[in-house]
Amino acid sequence: MRRLIDALADDTDFFVEHVQLTAVVFDNTDDVTIWATTLFDQELHFFHLGLQFQQLDLLLRLAGDRAEALQEEVAEALATVTEWPCLLEYTREEKPPIDLDGVALKLSCTYPADAPFEEEDEDAEPAEAEDDNEDADYEASMPHNIFYLEDVYLRIEP
Repeated sequence: MRRLIDALADDTDFFVEHVQLTAVVFDNTDDVTIWATTLFDQELHFFHLGLQFQQLDLLLRLAGDRAEALQEEVAEALATVTEWPCLLEYTREEKPPIDLDGVALKLSCTYPADAPFEEEDEDAEPAEAEDDNEDADYEASMPHNIFYLEDVYLRIEP
């Protein structure tokens, strides 16, 4: 399985379909991260999706016949969680991945936060410092495999 970010040609907003949610991670009291897979260019890719709880509720309502049970499970977990992060996993036979059939997610890329200003090491050789800076600039410009949800679309069949 490949990282979804590695399959993208650029960092513009894009759509994914055939999404399966494999885990819900409550990061803190405001945010949640979804671990998911998707078929992209006929290959299976994984990605993380950063959400607020209202968006999670929307996605769970689109989970077909599992929607109500999933919403109850999430509500119970939120009411009883004592340590953050909290993980709900959907990768076993008794808790299979959550299919979002007929749903397309419009995603946008995220980037790492700027590293804090670090003082330069006076003993470092100038050539090494330049190479290190180039590598750091390259990594800082590369998006994460974590995305934001821009919008949700439903496929309407005639």
